[in-house]
Amino acid sequence: MSTSSIPTGSIRRPASSRSYRDMLAASTERTLTRRRVKSYVMIGLTYGAALVATVPLLLILWHLAKSGASSVNWKFFTHMPAPTGETGGGMANAIVGTGILVLVASAIGLPVGMGAGLFLAEQRGTRLASVVRFLSDVLNGLPSIVMGIFAWQILVRPFKHFSALAGGIALGAMMIPLVTRATEEMIRLVPVSMREAALALGYTRWRTSLTVVLRTAMPGIVTGALVAVARIAGETAPLIFTALGNPFWSVNLTQPISALPMQIYTYAIAPYDDWHAQAWAGALVLLALVLVISVIARFVTRSRFGLGGD
Repeated sequence: MSTSSIPTGSIRRPASSRSYRDMLAASTERTLTRRRVKSYVMIGLTYGAALVATVPLLLILWHLAKSGASSVNWKFFTHMPAPTGETGGGMANAIVGTGILVLVASAIGLPVGMGAGLFLAEQRGTRLASVVRFLSDVLNGLPSIVMGIFAWQILVRPFKHFSALAGGIALGAMMIPLVTRATEEMIRLVPVSMREAALALGYTRWRTSLTVVLRTAMPGIVTGALVAVARIAGETAPLIFTALGNPFWSVNLTQPISALPMQIYTYAIAPYDDWHAQAWAGALVLLALVLVISVIARFVTRSRFGLGGD
């Protein structure tokens, strides 16, 4: 095709280099502006989500402090509950009972959970490990009232009376899956080179797992254990079916025992204003206990992984 047959009006002359640069700069500026707007919107949404996640806890703290701080005094921690209809008294038996139940639950849940987590981490590829991991996840999501009914059927009904031991076992069973999964995840973070070095030095497999792997992962495991303790410290449903509660002073593991969650529930449904105030005070103390345990867990984590800077 000859050049003479192409119409001269159909030929587009290239724009000057300066005009092209101006158009490119304008297009780039529009793109950057659009990206900045999207970035600001997403940052605003994340800040909003963080605020929404924080506001409920702050509101709970404010309401508990407003309703129960006036009843938190020395007598609250050292005196027994007042007789029905009378004012005053404290929750000394419930505070001590909570400590006893947590100790019993920890004595059961921590060794079993740590052993199961060590097994899952060291035998992760086996079929049995997969089954145990799945059942642990299912148990972790089991409602606490179901655990309470099961504990009542196994530990209370055959012996025909409630006891602190039954309540501690029920809480310990709730701790096991939490500690198991935390132990497994922490052990997986231990470098394989440490296992190989111990085995090369002549350590047996079990000795390597206990003295090298488990010891290295221990700070993270302690963090998971503290979180599990904070989780069970406020449970009420399992204790209603097992420990029952006790308005008197009792530290006998074979007898019913009081605990802060049950005492709060009992006082909250009572028709007395003073008991309502003490219920708020008990909730405030229980929340403070959980916050202290959470702070300790954060401190242990920071010490283990070197967070927070010099």
